[in-house]
Amino acid sequence: MEKYSVAPDGSGISRVQVPYEGPSLLQQPLYNKGSAFTADERRRFQLTGLLPNAVSTMDQQARRSHANIACKSDPLERYVGLAALQDRNEQLFYRVLVDNLEEFLPIVYTPTVGLACQQFSHIFRRARGLWITPAHRGSIDAVLGNAPFDDVRLIVVTDNERILGLGDQGAGGMGIPIGKLSIYTAAAGFHPAQTLPISLDVGTDNKALLEDELYLGWRQPRLRGPEYDSLVEEFVQAVKRRFPKALLQWEDFKKANAFRLLERYRGVLPSFNDDIQGTAAVALAGIMAGARAAGTPFAAQRIVILGAGAAGVGIARLLRSALEREGVRGAALHEQIAVLDSKGLLTEGVPIADAHKRPFAWPAELAAAHGLAAGSDLLSVVEALRPTALVGTSGEPGTFTESVIRTMAAGVDRPLVFPMSNPTSQSEAQPSDVLKWTEGRALVATGSPFAPVVFGSRTIRIGQANNAFVFPGVGLGAVVSEASVITEGLFAAAAEALAACVSQEDLASGSLFPRIRELRNVTCRVAAAVAREAREEGIGRIASELSIPGAVLAAMWDPAYLPYQAIAGRRCDERARELSARMA
Repeated sequence: MEKYSVAPDGSGISRVQVPYEGPSLLQQPLYNKGSAFTADERRRFQLTGLLPNAVSTMDQQARRSHANIACKSDPLERYVGLAALQDRNEQLFYRVLVDNLEEFLPIVYTPTVGLACQQFSHIFRRARGLWITPAHRGSIDAVLGNAPFDDVRLIVVTDNERILGLGDQGAGGMGIPIGKLSIYTAAAGFHPAQTLPISLDVGTDNKALLEDELYLGWRQPRLRGPEYDSLVEEFVQAVKRRFPKALLQWEDFKKANAFRLLERYRGVLPSFNDDIQGTAAVALAGIMAGARAAGTPFAAQRIVILGAGAAGVGIARLLRSALEREGVRGAALHEQIAVLDSKGLLTEGVPIADAHKRPFAWPAELAAAHGLAAGSDLLSVVEALRPTALVGTSGEPGTFTESVIRTMAAGVDRPLVFPMSNPTSQSEAQPSDVLKWTEGRALVATGSPFAPVVFGSRTIRIGQANNAFVFPGVGLGAVVSEASVITEGLFAAAAEALAACVSQEDLASGSLFPRIRELRNVTCRVAAAVAREAREEGIGRIASELSIPGAVLAAMWDPAYLPYQAIAGRRCDERARELSARMA
């Protein structure tokens, strides 16, 4: 493994220590500057004649790259174009992404990344990250040793079984860790050399993939049971040995494994599951902001959640914890959060196979007092509970029907409606329909991006309940504070900080979230709140409250070219002098 190093030279100027030269240097995306190599660097690194004569600035390169990608009308082609840029010149890729977050975040992540995962084996250009299969059992530590850089601080890993709302995508699921880490770098400033996407490619039960001759993954039925568990155990222990300072994010594991692995390993190494905890924090922030917009206390919210998978139960968990902090106790905690799965309202007395759902089953007496029973459907629950907030994580499009929304709106002046399933095709409702059915009174937030809705004389901006507002800040705050464990308190702090970032201007426009273009600033504030909470909980190492903002800012890398210095002895300098003498 290589160490990416930046150090001051004798004059005090920070320079990147470069171990490559000539054509090899141009093939290294994290070192390649393309046409921005200076005349001096071209001489010293044996690049003379390998590039066009003009020396470009990064700004010129960024304008050229943006124009080439923006002219593509098909989102998947834009995805391929951005991936190609990342594979050529990673610093330039991040400059383009940071400067155009609102335009390109839906390309590198939801919704376009879902299509990219589905088409992964057909659009594959160049490998990125690490792939671990059952064939690597017993040698996973050695596989991690093949990572390109040695100071890894952030790992996103998936086993590819529950990719967004699209299910088992096999090897194609690698698009999610790659996309998530792109957001970590663009929003939180993690240097790319400190990030590592990993696919636990343990096979797939997707018949179409197994029958596709171009499929790139481990072409076997999905590994399960003790063999799966032992592979994950070996992986976790290898991560601890190879990358002792790394934070691990579990991503897009199916709900049973998601909860089980989170509980098993959260005390083994700093780790969290974004589908469970990140989604919960962004939903909590939206409800907090919505309560402010509606002029009602957060503690008085009545929330119905449709979908009891990882996201839905994660939201219920964090909401319950937040309500408890507001003083809500006892039966009221059950009454204020109702969770429905595919069989209807979760109720005690009826067998519930999934252990993670059981804490949110309503007592039978409480359900009966509201005229409900086990399995009551969404419309019945809305009629009985008159919720202030309706959250969808079902992955079933159209389940927030006109009857459901009109019934909800009849009982509350400003209903909060969050169809959060993504990609766009899986959304429980269209924002335009929700606003029409509520006479424009609803406060709507969605999991995927939607265009503004014109309603009467108003143009209503649809805020995106995007996990990108939470997980980069949680990761940055945890790494900066060297948190030993990622607690629920850190996510609660992140949610509160995010809700505080929602301005009166945002609320006036109808949005419960900031604009995506504010993502880097939001992340900075969320990270500081997380680091502060880690300090208060005694799980972080930042001693002074005053040092937190500075530590967060200092940790955020901004893509810009630094001068280069050779580290392979004086070979490059000697060749540069020889070439200069010949040209003279």
